[in-house]
Amino acid sequence: MGIKVKNLNKTFGDSVVFKNLNLEIEKGEIVSIIGPSGRGKSTFLRCVIGLETYDSGEIICNRKKMGMVFQNFNLFQNKTVLENIVEPLILVDKLDKTTAKDRAISLLQKVGLEDKKNSYPKYLSGGQQQRVAIARALAKEPEVLLFDEPTSALDPFMTNEVLKVIEELKNSSDITMVIVSHEMDFVKKISTRIIEF
Repeated sequence: MGIKVKNLNKTFGDSVVFKNLNLEIEKGEIVSIIGPSGRGKSTFLRCVIGLETYDSGEIICNRKKMGMVFQNFNLFQNKTVLENIVEPLILVDKLDKTTAKDRAISLLQKVGLEDKKNSYPKYLSGGQQQRVAIARALAKEPEVLLFDEPTSALDPFMTNEVLKVIEELKNSSDITMVIVSHEMDFVKKISTRIIEF
């Protein structure tokens, strides 16, 4: 599944975020969006997934088949790592408990955090929390994954942890990825295309 954007316009008050934006992202592409702060990169991702409205234009995509990873993790602090992944699958996607748990454990193995399944987010490093957030997004089995500056809150060591997971995801799946990032070395390494806002 890809994304098609036609003549997209978005303003905040008198400030123009983007004007007549046209963009097409093909299935399986890994597109990184770069540019200075305040250019609407994160706003664009939020418009694509439906968290933000836009003034006019069209975004053609299947939001039900999308996941998003945020820069500030967005984990439930009162839930364990496992519960953070399992509960949305049961409550939103209506999976049975066993299937949801099996899927969650498998994904925690994939991001190297199965041993943390009963921990609460506050006991994890930032890099570990972001890897849990990636596992949670993957649990919905998305065809498109949006990353909003997934390493901006992390130190260099933790940044490498998260980038490694994204790179492994690229090598082991055909998920379409749209990544907003300032990590230029990583962007050059992983992207099939780089777009500047």
